[in-house]
Amino acid sequence: MTARLVCLGAFAGAHGVRGDAKIRTFTEVEENIAAYGPLCTEDGRIFNVKVLSVLKPGLVLARVKEIAAREQVEALGGVKLFVARNALPPAEDGSFYIEDLIGLVAVDEDGAALGRIAAMHNFGAGDIIELQPEHGSTIFVPFSDEAASGVDIAAKRITLKRALTEPPPPDEDEPG
Repeated sequence: MTARLVCLGAFAGAHGVRGDAKIRTFTEVEENIAAYGPLCTEDGRIFNVKVLSVLKPGLVLARVKEIAAREQVEALGGVKLFVARNALPPAEDGSFYIEDLIGLVAVDEDGAALGRIAAMHNFGAGDIIELQPEHGSTIFVPFSDEAASGVDIAAKRITLKRALTEPPPPDEDEPG
């Protein structure tokens, strides 16, 4: 079985002429982008990152051992950086990593199966659950207290509000 990877950040541009990189971080503490060992890309490249400073929330200035020139950093713009899930420390009691939700069975408030969590997304306005029902197309549900009333990692299930997982009824004014 292949190790699950967790995205910790992405290259966000070059800084200076020596090849220092700006990296957008998805970690709670920005400096932790470099705390779990070498980072890898989806195509298998490995990078050893040393954080030099926090530029602003969610963005660090870093020196990357494998990069020697500004042009190399510029070529990596947007490339995501991953670490193996098992390199992260265990989640504290009652908490979890977003990555841990993928694959959980989703049920409604009455315990009826809704599908499985196929992926988690964040397009800038908050976390979104991609729910894959047994039949039909995926459904996107906000990952909020209103939509997800319970996460039980040990039982491998998440409780979602059924009303938010059903497609809207067809508009009666539209033909068809």
